[in-house]
Amino acid sequence: MGDKRILLIIGGGIAAYKSLELIRDLAKRGIGTRCILTSAAEHFVTPLSLAALSGEKVYSDLFSLTDETEMGHIELSRSADLVVVAPATADLIGKCANGLANDLASTTLLATDKPVLMAPAMNVRMWQHPAVRRNVETLKTDGVEFAGPEEGEMACGEFGPGRMAEPAAIANAIEGLLSRTSA
Repeated sequence: MGDKRILLIIGGGIAAYKSLELIRDLAKRGIGTRCILTSAAEHFVTPLSLAALSGEKVYSDLFSLTDETEMGHIELSRSADLVVVAPATADLIGKCANGLANDLASTTLLATDKPVLMAPAMNVRMWQHPAVRRNVETLKTDGVEFAGPEEGEMACGEFGPGRMAEPAAIANAIEGLLSRTSA
């Protein structure tokens, strides 16, 4: 893949730990990663871990004096070949589907002119909720691609669809999208 780069938006859910493995897998494939970490995601993974694995600064604050003086959310949204949201929580999916932007992640998603891939991760009941299903369909109509979710055991002990796809499957989807967009 050479000089391909993704912007990885990490949502707040227990599946956020899989983003660390995803970054490592992408690096092995020659794909660079820059990360945006939501405030909820900071409860599950740290900026230090993400920076160490990606070799890049990690972004999280829409109102950062240093980043936003250069219109950081615009630059971030345009600096990558693909924007990936993993885990894509019900909150991030809902914000994106409805054009809401109140933090760096959602603002960047609205500002991007690049393809978007989402890897949903949430409780089975949330995934099956009519509002989430409606939001996913809206995003698909808007051209957003999805990797997963998979069916399996949840962190809460329930079983069903909603489990985030494994990092290798997400990396495969990323490679597929990158090869399509560069063709």
